[in-house]
Amino acid sequence: MYNACMVVALQIRDVPEDIRDAIAQRAARQGQSLQAYLLALVQREGRLLRNAEAFERTAGSRIAIPEDLTPEQIIREGRDSGR
Repeated sequence: MYNACMVVALQIRDVPEDIRDAIAQRAARQGQSLQAYLLALVQREGRLLRNAEAFERTAGSRIAIPEDLTPEQIIREGRDSGR
């Protein structure tokens, strides 16, 4: 979701007509305008970038999990240790 106070306009130049047509057709199939489809696409990409940055920021605090542990064992061990 975006903050309405911080809305900016984007413009993309030199988009080949066949690419624009393909994107417009996809938007129409999803019942969206080209504007709404592209806005959703940009928002989704922005969220992915933020998530990737957060993932990288937390890289130092990750712990190695032995490959022979099952998800059930990991959950049980975490629960039992109070973590």
